[in-house]
Amino acid sequence: MTRQTLWQTIHTALAAEIAAGHYRTGDKLPTEAKLATRFGVNRHTVRQALAALAEAGTVHSRRGAGVFVTTHPTDYPLGRRVRFQQNLAASGRSASRRITLIDTRVADEDEAKALHLLPGDLVHVVEGVSLADNAPLATFRSVFPAAALPGLPQAVQEHASITAALGTCGIADYTRAETRITAKLANPVLALTLQIAQGAPILRSVAVNVDQSGRPIEYGTTWFAGDKVALTVQPEDLT
Repeated sequence: MTRQTLWQTIHTALAAEIAAGHYRTGDKLPTEAKLATRFGVNRHTVRQALAALAEAGTVHSRRGAGVFVTTHPTDYPLGRRVRFQQNLAASGRSASRRITLIDTRVADEDEAKALHLLPGDLVHVVEGVSLADNAPLATFRSVFPAAALPGLPQAVQEHASITAALGTCGIADYTRAETRITAKLANPVLALTLQIAQGAPILRSVAVNVDQSGRPIEYGTTWFAGDKVALTVQPEDLT
C-alpha cells in the first residue's frame, strides 16, 4: 500500500467511524476546529478530508450550520447465495449494473487454478460497476470457463445481470464456495470509478462460485468503496 497523507488518514478515520455507526445519517460532524485539535493538524488539512467525504457523497455541508452525514453504509450480506439486486433491495436501495467489458481470452494462472482449468483454456471476462441508487458502490471482474458456458457473453449483453445470464446458460443456481476479503487503498483508477478519493479505503472480495454439482463456474473479484458498504456475515454462513 502507498503511504497516506495527513488528510487521507483523517478521511479514512472519519469514514471508518461513519461506517461503524458512530455518526448516523443526518448527524452533524464535529467542527473543523474540533477535528483539527483532535488530529493535531490545521483546519485546511481537515477541510481536504471533509471535501473527499463530500465528493464520495458521504457527507454534505450546510452553509453556517456544519457538515452532516448524508448516507449510512449499505449492509451487504456475504452469504452462500450472493445476489446483488436482492441484497440492495433488502436495504431499500435501487440496484443496477453498468457493464464495461465483455471479453474472451486465455485464463491466467490464478483464474485457471480457481476454475479447475488447464493451461491455455479460454475464459469469458465480464467487468463493470455496481450501483446503488445510481451511485457507484463497487467495481467487479467476473471470470467464467468459456467451454462450459459458450453463450455467456451474448447473455450478459442481453440481460446486464450475471444471475440472469447464467440462468439462460443452464445454471439454475450457484453458491459461494470461498471468499477472501482484503483491505486496500484506492488507486487512481478505482478512485475515479467509485467516485472516492485516491487512497480512500476499499474492500477487495475474491470469491469462487460453484454450480449445484460443485463445479466452479465463476471466479469473481469485487472492489467495494469502504465507506459506502458494510459487509456482513450471518452465523449460518460460517458453517
